[in-house]
Amino acid sequence: MLTQFAFVIVFNAALASALLTVPLARALSFRFKIISVPGGRRQEPTPMAKMGGLVIFVGFVVGILLAQFVAVERQDPNEITRLAGLVIGSVVIALLGIADDAFDLNYVQIFLGQALTSAIAIAFQIFIAFFNNPLTGAQTDPWSPVVTVALTLFWLVLMMNTVNLLDGSDGLAGGIALIAGIVLFVNSALLQQPPQTSVSLLPLALTGSLAGFLMHNFYPARIYMGGSAWFLGYALGSLSIIGGAKMATILLVMGLPLMDLGWQIVNRLRHGANPFRGDRGHLHFRLLDSGILTPRQLALSYYAFCACFGVLTLVTTSEMFKFIAFAVMLICIAIGFIALGRSADAE
Repeated sequence: MLTQFAFVIVFNAALASALLTVPLARALSFRFKIISVPGGRRQEPTPMAKMGGLVIFVGFVVGILLAQFVAVERQDPNEITRLAGLVIGSVVIALLGIADDAFDLNYVQIFLGQALTSAIAIAFQIFIAFFNNPLTGAQTDPWSPVVTVALTLFWLVLMMNTVNLLDGSDGLAGGIALIAGIVLFVNSALLQQPPQTSVSLLPLALTGSLAGFLMHNFYPARIYMGGSAWFLGYALGSLSIIGGAKMATILLVMGLPLMDLGWQIVNRLRHGANPFRGDRGHLHFRLLDSGILTPRQLALSYYAFCACFGVLTLVTTSEMFKFIAFAVMLICIAIGFIALGRSADAE
């Protein structure tokens, strides 16, 4: 009963904090001109507040801090250390996102900020020390510090940029992150033996804050996430590590946007374009521009696709099954990209 009470308290605290922060975030956005103007990459019809990431950040931090005061079993001796790294890194990357929205930072400055944030996570014991071998299901031997640092840096920077580039249509990035948070929560709270109750409160806090944000971000949006989408990617990447190397879970939920990111980088390099400069070549933009889907249909279609593969991680413990499911998903996505590209070339 105490565990269920903790779940209710943390989720609702994060949800309420996010909802209460929305008016403040909108006011600050317009006060300091951190807005998305008509004619931008997202082609919004009116100026739109871009500090929605602040809403998610406040709800998340309130939720995870409150989670430290509820009476649940705590198994990880490094939990407080990792929590400190999660909070400090979240502050740094959220501020970087706001600075980018205000001053339009270049990609070198952005990467250095993301690398610094990842270094904070690593310094506070948030790092990838092993994988579960998909062929045997056994854990790999611990890697050398150099491999651990490099792999963790790559993972966190990848997640930050994936979520940021996914944030191109109303409710899209926030909704998929919400699904990922739910899957991480269910995995830790219900499927792990013994349950990782205290750890599960962290993604639960994220889902609560995202639920509050989506009430104002789903089509038609009244506030955008802005550059603080990097914070959301950092939170997801860190939580997948804190939850016991659940990268396979996140890879399945985020497979479509991850594949889209890689596809666009290759396309931009092939055409001599800057791979770090955003454009409307991403799948969600192409689907909207072609008129195939409305913004609401686009978001719901992405939700269904990502949730389907997220559920697969919950119904089986077989690493091989997850590996095969991930491979099948990548093949399906690649076929879809090729078909869409040929259709665009034909027009």
